[in-house]
Amino acid sequence: MNTNQETGNPPATADLPQPAPTLSPEAVVEQLRATRAQIGEVAPLTTAQAKVLRRQVRTSNPILQASINVIGALDNVSQAVGQPADGMRQLYDEANRWTAVEDELRGMLNGVSGANLIRRQRIALVAGQAYTIGSQLARDPANAVLVPHVQEIKRLKSFARRKKAAPAPTPKSSASGTSQSPAPVTPQSPASGTPAPSAPATPEPAGK
Repeated sequence: MNTNQETGNPPATADLPQPAPTLSPEAVVEQLRATRAQIGEVAPLTTAQAKVLRRQVRTSNPILQASINVIGALDNVSQAVGQPADGMRQLYDEANRWTAVEDELRGMLNGVSGANLIRRQRIALVAGQAYTIGSQLARDPANAVLVPHVQEIKRLKSFARRKKAAPAPTPKSSASGTSQSPAPVTPQSPASGTPAPSAPATPEPAGK
């Protein structure tokens, strides 16, 4: 009697979906820079410049499309604005398609920033625990090796507190910037410069 039983062959490793390799931060930066170099138009703007442009692009899409149709309705309009209707339709289509790229990049930045914030929170938590435990153990002479490390952390914390508590420098007032109330003027005699005494009232002669 043949006791051998046929068993199903396990799936080959190559057939299983392999997880994508995790990139290092340096590799991510390199790929992002390579991608940026392949993008046709990249125009960094300051906050003030972006604010001005956003005020100018508040026109709704239906109004933009209707305005482009005006350009195509008459050659005189196209000549006046210096743009053909087909070119403006292509530019309109490109602008709408690039919004998907903006959304994807914002989502990626949000995810990367959130993950890095979690990393820093973990580091701060473990560092706080290490300082608390190290401070307690440093009291024992047998753990004297921890003393300089604990003292250095205390020094850095004290420096950070002093830096936060430093008052902001007050702006120096110019000599003419302060206004003072004028001193009262006392009448003076022209000769000596001393205040002139008030003259007594002269009585009028009787009978007049």
